[in-house]
Amino acid sequence: MSIVIVGLAIGSTIPLSEAADITKAAADAGVTAIRVRDGAPGRTLDASVVASYLAGTQAAPRPGPGWILEARTDGNAPTNLARRSNSLDRATGGRTALALRAGDGDEVSDPVAPRPGGDRSARWDEYARILKGLWASFPPAALVGDQDGEVFAEHTLIKPIDFEGDYYRVAGPLDGPASPQGGPLLVADDPDTLGWDAVARNADVVVVGPEAAPTAGADLSAALARAGRERGDVALVVRVDVAGARGVPADLPGFVAEHGLDGVEFAPAGGKDDVLALIADAVPALGPSTGETLRGAFSLPYPA
Repeated sequence: MSIVIVGLAIGSTIPLSEAADITKAAADAGVTAIRVRDGAPGRTLDASVVASYLAGTQAAPRPGPGWILEARTDGNAPTNLARRSNSLDRATGGRTALALRAGDGDEVSDPVAPRPGGDRSARWDEYARILKGLWASFPPAALVGDQDGEVFAEHTLIKPIDFEGDYYRVAGPLDGPASPQGGPLLVADDPDTLGWDAVARNADVVVVGPEAAPTAGADLSAALARAGRERGDVALVVRVDVAGARGVPADLPGFVAEHGLDGVEFAPAGGKDDVLALIADAVPALGPSTGETLRGAFSLPYPA
């Protein structure tokens, strides 16, 4: 079985009114996750709002696909983005990931940043560490909910992260507990820009292009070894740009197996009909993986 992700630019090529139909088709086909893409202001809708709406359209008891929110460091203060993604992860029962794109700063962080601007890779690395720290700052075990004893949470288990770096200063903690999967998964897209070491320190999922796939497994394994992690700690996915079912490599399952990949992310270029054709024709051959949580569907270990 393979991880199968379908990326959607909702609000530009895919109207919100049509996205619910695609979500239903993706659920029926067993798609592992839908990636809600970020874009230029005015061209796409906020990924966390869209995913929240679409997740609410899924019929119980089937869990349906997970949700990957795409966001850049530009314009998103770390605590705000951590809270939004964590809230969706809790609401979906642990079926959310965040694809963090490298960019610049934001109007909240920059005025107090020791070093505004700077290296995008280094900024992404700090931002990723803050996200992971905030998601772990309020563990599920801390939520008591004892109405008779008037105890909401065990405060000794909730820890501020007190992060001070070159680009960000964040105290924390978050104001709500993590989901059953221990917080959203963190997705890294561009190892060439970010550097394999930064990716290996932080990411749960890495997405590469087809041209990088032949060497990505070895590059990732080497970087994970330097970071003290194992290959099984991170899922490796290849992104395939397609128009409907056309343009999908004839032996995509073989390509995935040959290069030791864990799955595929489709990036459809067309509208609703093209995406539905892709889901109907290309997805079943990959044997999509599913699970109660997105971490389980991606066959990743749970946090200690």
